[in-house]
Amino acid sequence: MIDVVGLSTSVIGEHTPFLQAYVKQHYLATINPMMPAVTTAVQSTYVTGKWPSDHGIVGNGWYDREDCEVKFWKQSNKLVESEKIWDRARRLDPGFTCAKMFWWYNMYSSADYSVTPRPQYLSDGRKMPDCYSHPASLRDHLQKELGQFPLFQFWGPGANIKSTQWIADASRITDDLHNPTLTLIYLPHLDYCLQKFGPDIPRISKELREIDEVCRQLVTFYEKKGAEVILLSEYGISPVNNPVHINRILRQEGLIQVREERGLELLDAGASKAFAVSDHQLAHIYINDTRSYRKVRAILENIPGVQMVLDREGKRAHHLHHERTGDLVLVADNNSWFTYYYWLDDQKAPDFARLVDIHRKPGYDPVEMFLNPADPLVKLKIAGKLLKKKMGFRYLMNVIPLDATLIKGSHGRIPEDPAYHPVLITPKAVNKDQLHATDVYRVMWDTLLGA
Repeated sequence: MIDVVGLSTSVIGEHTPFLQAYVKQHYLATINPMMPAVTTAVQSTYVTGKWPSDHGIVGNGWYDREDCEVKFWKQSNKLVESEKIWDRARRLDPGFTCAKMFWWYNMYSSADYSVTPRPQYLSDGRKMPDCYSHPASLRDHLQKELGQFPLFQFWGPGANIKSTQWIADASRITDDLHNPTLTLIYLPHLDYCLQKFGPDIPRISKELREIDEVCRQLVTFYEKKGAEVILLSEYGISPVNNPVHINRILRQEGLIQVREERGLELLDAGASKAFAVSDHQLAHIYINDTRSYRKVRAILENIPGVQMVLDREGKRAHHLHHERTGDLVLVADNNSWFTYYYWLDDQKAPDFARLVDIHRKPGYDPVEMFLNPADPLVKLKIAGKLLKKKMGFRYLMNVIPLDATLIKGSHGRIPEDPAYHPVLITPKAVNKDQLHATDVYRVMWDTLLGA
């Protein structure tokens, strides 16, 4: 299973000659997007055959009502509350093995072999590239063969093909070492350019050629081994031009509480009457003060860029009725997406707002992929900060802009245009041209059984 993030029919064409030819010789079905159409939720649905209402992954992050903290990009597989396909297969065949190569919720999984990003956070504040594996010796072997995992090319302004190539090479090495029955491979490369620039084919032609070549390498490798290859994606990325700052609106209505530290503002989620956890084109609204429910809903229903406000019945209709889900869920219109921004004055934005800091931000921030275009000296500043790092001094890599209008592509909602729907490409025909996300599990299972 090769997960080519962001792949849709809108980007398969002259700049992806291998994929274009491959599709002509195989069967392509589109996948009707689920909500939320985001990485962790979709992957969890694919490997369990269940909706978020069952497996509990309602987004890339959510509000922990007990800790009163917003937590994004957690990695424990125990957060996924449904049985995974490899556990079911192992009951039928004790010799069945599975390798998870950078699919999410990879730590403490029951998969036999797994690798996932895991930086080293040093006591002096530095973040060092690294990865985590099971067994632990696999990490050491891969980094001996391929060099250190290129974390800073996996996410952030420096994200490029190097991280995707490393994952592909690591997958092939793992296959040679262990010959797993099922291998799940995550290739993130298109996620970067499509969110930065949208599906602007001339602008992203280089990235399309790069991912096409990695797909060629992997498909050729696995087909030579007699494996059945399935290419698929979690979502397509459609054009957007309107960032919506839900938390700023709630703050102006007196519903958000912040605390000030060193002149900078931090969201105090537990003390707020209501706040948003934004995740691409969906936002979970958590209401601590139940008396504010009607007021909050009325505010949300009148915000330009909000297409739907899902209440209890709406969440149930979209398979999002789970205790981790917000009291209300917002869905953006086709041109919009939601920021996490809650400050009203950029001078009071928290220090992590200008950093690549995926765990401390109370929401998803795609602007982390840009260097500040308003600062002509930004690259010179980076060089100076890297020099400080080498000398062992503390530093902040505060080079990320606060301009959400830079983002031109997003996902999470169900696009009206099927050209932006995710795809599944198989060597054997499936029984329908358009699948639900839960149908992917059945395709995987039937393939494992040789059906």
